[in-house]
Amino acid sequence: MRLGYFTLTDNTAAYEEKRRDPNQFLLEVMEEAQLADELGFNSVWVPEHHFGLFGCLPAPTAFLANLAARTQHVKLACATVLLPCNQPLRVAEEWSMLDVLSNGRVVFSAGRGYDKREYDAFNIPYEESRERFDEALLLIRKAMTEEEFTFNGKYYRVPEPLTIVPRPLQKPYPPFYIACFSEPTVRMAAEAGFNAIYAPFAAALVFGSLQNAAEQFKLMAAGAGNPDARVMCSYFCALADSKEEEQLHRERLLYYLQKCVTGAFPKDRAKTPPNYAYLIDITERLMSMHPQDLGERSIITGDPEACIEHLKRVEAAGIEEVILYFNFGAYSHVETMRMMERFAKQVMPHFQETGVKA
Repeated sequence: MRLGYFTLTDNTAAYEEKRRDPNQFLLEVMEEAQLADELGFNSVWVPEHHFGLFGCLPAPTAFLANLAARTQHVKLACATVLLPCNQPLRVAEEWSMLDVLSNGRVVFSAGRGYDKREYDAFNIPYEESRERFDEALLLIRKAMTEEEFTFNGKYYRVPEPLTIVPRPLQKPYPPFYIACFSEPTVRMAAEAGFNAIYAPFAAALVFGSLQNAAEQFKLMAAGAGNPDARVMCSYFCALADSKEEEQLHRERLLYYLQKCVTGAFPKDRAKTPPNYAYLIDITERLMSMHPQDLGERSIITGDPEACIEHLKRVEAAGIEEVILYFNFGAYSHVETMRMMERFAKQVMPHFQETGVKA
């Protein structure tokens, strides 16, 4: 199983005095991403979030192109492209360009997102997210794989033959991962021949456990003629040397979930499209939780041995890569770097070879 670096650059106004200067924060994330390459992490995943409402990184391809020039090995990915709020032909062009500049290190990952405020700002109807997302994905794959293509969809049309340039370096196209929070998204990804990336907390709510989620996706994919479909997941991660330190990390995670995540999720059932209603259930559960409720489905924490055992169980569930979120909840840059270095030294060798110790 491979291990990657992940951040959503959470920096909501609800953090109040803990909120960071976004310009400086992004430079710190760049330094952390470079360190991930030096330490032997397999990949770097950054978000697409707009207007500082949740995170503060709105242009993942610009960030990752800069990172590509500074690194040698890490795969470059977004978790996730907010696809319904983007023009899909432009997305295909930008990610193909990044694949060329990075010498084929792109992993493409897309999702519908969850923050209605971003949809409203871009004048995209929130209730159309499902249909726009599914259609845009097919158009992007078609644009990356075919020359002189046309497309006739409900939202996107290419009436005259087009060819995007440059062509992606990876053939037939870079790996595609779909952020799966609901059963319809899982089914669509499996049947269309894409791969899946889960958040374990959401996977447990919808499917009972991360293992069940991975198994159901692979069964659906195999039934649709895609037996080689792959599954990844993200996890919050924080090494700890005592129960008291574990508690502090869980308190930090709950602070992130209640201050940042729930602010982006819908709250009014009457005004929420049915395909987003499950987010209200998640919000209600999060707001009623206490730090001690955040167990194995939420965070990898404890001493190195405990973290290794946890990750071994994740590996046994059929997960090919875990991307690890270290700097959540206003965790300092210095402490994040120290945590990454310790993780690379004490945990990572049990799963993959490490790179040069920074």
